[in-house]
Amino acid sequence: MRYIVLFFFVCSTISTYAQELFVVTEPASNVPAGSLSVRVGQSLIKNDLKDNHIYGLSPEVTWGINKSLMVRASSYFDNAANGMNLAGASAYAKYRFYSVDDLQSHFRMAAFGRYSWNKSAIHQESIDLMGKNSGIEVGLVATQLIKKLALSSNVSYGRAFDNDGNDFPELYSKDAINYTFSAGRLMYPNRYKSYKQTNINAMVELVGQTILKNGRSYMDIVPAVQFIINSQARIDVAYQKQLYGSVYRPVKDGVFLKLEYTFFNVTK
Repeated sequence: MRYIVLFFFVCSTISTYAQELFVVTEPASNVPAGSLSVRVGQSLIKNDLKDNHIYGLSPEVTWGINKSLMVRASSYFDNAANGMNLAGASAYAKYRFYSVDDLQSHFRMAAFGRYSWNKSAIHQESIDLMGKNSGIEVGLVATQLIKKLALSSNVSYGRAFDNDGNDFPELYSKDAINYTFSAGRLMYPNRYKSYKQTNINAMVELVGQTILKNGRSYMDIVPAVQFIINSQARIDVAYQKQLYGSVYRPVKDGVFLKLEYTFFNVTK
């Protein structure tokens, strides 16, 4: 009986969340309550400043405290200066405060916040609290699921601080508005027969930012493909490309590979 219950729980989780597991943005839905998710993100980004590529590594742990609240701890390593070094870390929390569920669709909204610490030298005007800047971010995200299609968008305010040992340049603005739009679709399977079936999701994400001091902005596009294996393992492959930008960013185009595994019912 326990395995039958687990089967229906996992199938319902996949069918409603599979398309919402975006690569570079976070939907309004949370990880399942009581679960622990371990993720390792890797990136190879072109560095126009030195005409080379920067390799980044970001281990993360996410805990679903309950159905409405999840928290995440992340760390950031890169080889921007003399081998692989710890560049920074961040703490993230998301609270889902609104949910309307139907048989084959749902709409959800959540509030989120992030605190980041970083010790890297600041070489760019854009504010990146996931590996480049110290600071805080607060925002709202809304996600709509309609059968196999998920649409998600968020808006947030970010403020940068001085990095540990590196002052924030006076020439740049510490304040920015971030905005994203993501669309994901379940491509395979057409019909569920087992929770062990591999899911294949295709998605595209738009990620933008406007600097409040001068109104400069940028917009990136991130097409991606995602595999969910045996209901617990996840593989993301994505490519990020700047569509336009007036913000100085020597690091903007690159590829991503993320590996994740979720342990269900860890804290129940």
